[in-house]
Amino acid sequence: MSITGIGEIATAVGGIVDKFLPDKTQAEKDELTRELAQLQFQQAVIQSQTDTNKAEASNQSVFVAGWRPAVGWVCAGAFAWTFILAPFISYAAKLAGNPVDLPNLDLSQLSPVLMGMLGLGAMRTVEKVNGIKAGH
Repeated sequence: MSITGIGEIATAVGGIVDKFLPDKTQAEKDELTRELAQLQFQQAVIQSQTDTNKAEASNQSVFVAGWRPAVGWVCAGAFAWTFILAPFISYAAKLAGNPVDLPNLDLSQLSPVLMGMLGLGAMRTVEKVNGIKAGH
């Protein structure tokens, strides 16, 4: 006794199964393709910013080329005040018998600016490209 059309039924069932349970290797390839496209986009953004930075740095106008160093000096000054000057001034004043209440700077607002200027945000992209997991 033979059942006719069993191959057609198997093909139809296989197609339905593939829709719900796709080939894992194809899914992995698709995921890698998406990740590669995302990394290429990030690289293009970084390259674009680098080109802009070079153009700004080469400009003769202080209002174009000078803003980045000015922000850098503000960041450096804030870090110097917070971690060097204020603690030593406070300690010296306390030793002299005249304790002072010096202002504290909120570096939580300033740190992302400095990290961005130093390019430390881009370092995470480099780590991703090289397959390094966060925190390792």
